[in-house]
Amino acid sequence: MRYLTAGESHGPQLTTIIEGVPAGLYIEQDDINYELARRQKGHGRGRRMQIEKDQAKVLSGVRHGRTLGSPIALVVENNDWKHWTKVMGAEPITEEEESEMKRQISRPRPGHADLNGAIKYGHRDMRNVLERSSARETTVRVAAGAVAKQILAYLGIKVAGHVLEIGGVKAAHTAYESIEDLQKVTEESPVRCYDSEAGQKMMDAIDEAKKNGDSIGGIVEIIVEGMPVGVGSYVHYDRKLDSKLAGAVLSINAFKGVEFGIGFEAASKNGSEVHDEIIWDEEKGYTRKTNRLGGLEGGMSTGMPIVVRGVMKPIPTLYKPLQSVDIETKEPFSASIERSDSCAVPAASVVAEAVVAWEIANAVVEQFGLDQIDRIKENVQKMRQLQREF
Repeated sequence: MRYLTAGESHGPQLTTIIEGVPAGLYIEQDDINYELARRQKGHGRGRRMQIEKDQAKVLSGVRHGRTLGSPIALVVENNDWKHWTKVMGAEPITEEEESEMKRQISRPRPGHADLNGAIKYGHRDMRNVLERSSARETTVRVAAGAVAKQILAYLGIKVAGHVLEIGGVKAAHTAYESIEDLQKVTEESPVRCYDSEAGQKMMDAIDEAKKNGDSIGGIVEIIVEGMPVGVGSYVHYDRKLDSKLAGAVLSINAFKGVEFGIGFEAASKNGSEVHDEIIWDEEKGYTRKTNRLGGLEGGMSTGMPIVVRGVMKPIPTLYKPLQSVDIETKEPFSASIERSDSCAVPAASVVAEAVVAWEIANAVVEQFGLDQIDRIKENVQKMRQLQREF
């Protein structure tokens, strides 16, 4: 499977075309819109989330609630487009109109793609860069992830995400009873934190950062349960599942680090404290006593829960100005504000769920069959049986 996205932050719409979704999968627009609504929530979000009420339209590839096997086109319209038709329209404009154009940007913001993108593509107006590099694009990535989640749910694979840390405040109580318990509790938390006491401290930290004109980042964790053994492969670097998951997580705007299981903690431990001992019983087949490696060994799933974490840096758009240089005058200035979220970590947790779900679904579809969802389900069940009997 694969998908492409198109659209600018203040353009008329965001679009994704998804190719390779198996035929026969039941899916509704409400399934997608539920995930889009989750992305818009979270303590610390800015005014843009009050303007946009994201709703996906399925324009192809689904008939009467069932996927056809043909490309699926999803569109999310930007409500704010009506205020940007002149600035972001596709029609040519005169030199006079261009010289009078408002909202042109010649002052790059530190931490953004503005300057690097302008140099790369030769844009004197850096709005041409920031409109596409904006995290608004993740809207349709979440839509694609919603489709992937439906594939996985049909195959008995569950995906959930939560926030472990914001602004140095760490969740202490993270031992959930089940993945459903984790989902229920974190959906009720404004910061998607399982630990309610830590969640309140996280909100206080966000409010303090906003009051100071600053922003804060954090750590999110994604868990995938119900995986069959052997998804991915050890035979080549670009077929390793953990490699694909790492690339997906780091492709999210502002994410700067990723780890699996105990992750970087492994560097300070002995091997006997890191590797998971193998056990077997008739009911489950081969499992592990622990899950320190996060459900992945040799680039393949072990059947244990996949646990992946991503680190999100603080959003670089600040009320507290940082120094930059105007590309036209070469004079120093204090960087301007284009968006005012003080923290987007809770929303980023939803995006991380989506990209992880996509990579898992893609790997499963590729490995267990391509065209029909029921055939894929049969093959997954056979692999689970093999895991018990091997």
